[in-house]
Amino acid sequence: MESWRCMMSNKRIILFLFLLICTRQVYGQQVLTLEQVLQEIKSNNPSLKAFDSKMKSQDAKVEGSGAWMAPMVGVGTFMTPYPGVKVMDEADKGAWMISAEQDIPNPAKLKAKARYLGAQSQITSAEQSVQANQLKARAKELYFGLLVANKTIVYQKENRAIMQTMKKIAEIRYPYNQGSLNQVFKAEGRLYESENMILMTESEIRSKKMAINTLMFRPVSTPFEVDTAYRISFNPTAQLDTSYLAEKRSDIRQMDRSIDAMGLNIKQMKQEAKPDFRIRFEHMANRAAMMPNQYTLMGMISIPIAPWSSKMYKSEVKSMNFERDAMRQQKEVMLSDMLGMTKAMENDLINMEKQLSNYENKILPALTKNMKVSMLAYQENKADLNVVIDSWESLNMSQVNYLEQSKKFYQMIVDYEKNIER
Repeated sequence: MESWRCMMSNKRIILFLFLLICTRQVYGQQVLTLEQVLQEIKSNNPSLKAFDSKMKSQDAKVEGSGAWMAPMVGVGTFMTPYPGVKVMDEADKGAWMISAEQDIPNPAKLKAKARYLGAQSQITSAEQSVQANQLKARAKELYFGLLVANKTIVYQKENRAIMQTMKKIAEIRYPYNQGSLNQVFKAEGRLYESENMILMTESEIRSKKMAINTLMFRPVSTPFEVDTAYRISFNPTAQLDTSYLAEKRSDIRQMDRSIDAMGLNIKQMKQEAKPDFRIRFEHMANRAAMMPNQYTLMGMISIPIAPWSSKMYKSEVKSMNFERDAMRQQKEVMLSDMLGMTKAMENDLINMEKQLSNYENKILPALTKNMKVSMLAYQENKADLNVVIDSWESLNMSQVNYLEQSKKFYQMIVDYEKNIER
């Protein structure tokens, strides 16, 4: 009975370990699509969240833009003689004084200030879009790099398996004088080179996954796999012109909002020509019992149109108008440069797509057939191992060129989509 219980306990332990291993394997094989990665970055990246806090801070300033200056309250004496001075009359003893003073800003100035401050969060919102576009482009670059690296390691493992087979055949033939020892060593060297390339690619995959996890604000060692079924294709934008870029580009929108904010700042500065107000009240309690209490009530108004004071805001308005014109000109130059660069990218991408098609449909299939023929000839003892290695190296070189061209193609797609903010 006791042995039966021990057996059942051991089975439970084994079952638990098996389920744990399976669970870890399933988690390790989690597949993240590109859209999922981009959504995680949008939701969790701390650099984007920082902009949300900054916008809340700027909006909070708008709430306080209509506030007045704090009132001033004072206590002292009024027309009090210095100590030691002989007072001839009770009325000459002076009075105790309490005063209160309040600045009253012009309502038009407060409204203009509120509109200007309200525009700041819109600039920050556009700045957040610029940062989001950069993070999106970086994530695509890493994701596409992983797709290429996965394809690379498949090629490398296939090539390693071929060289392992060739090395075994050479080792079998050598004792029967059907091959030379240098061929065995040459195949062995190529085999080790293949293993080194696999190690490099595996390291590259780990680094890119860590970078993607960092963008998603997850632990860097969190395992996942990319969607290898994802197909990258180039789709040029039909209506690509400066109007399209002005509408889509977040940095251009940021510049537009900065120009608008500059206009609001100019309007705010022009309000400086309008007067401000001040009211002051003073109460005097005479020290002489026979003298009545007195007060002073005074209203004041500023005169900002005075020539010696108007120079300040007039020169500021003039300066900001020139600065706003400069920003508009910079915007036009940026749009023109972006359009020319993006159009050039379209031309290069169409050409690169044709080259990759040639690699996939013509070059690589032909070199693969060449290597298979060389292997068959070697197996039938009609050719030596050097011929197989040469054809193997030619195929490897073409695969490397194809993968490098794919990297450039995908990187240019990332840059193109970053430019048009697709």
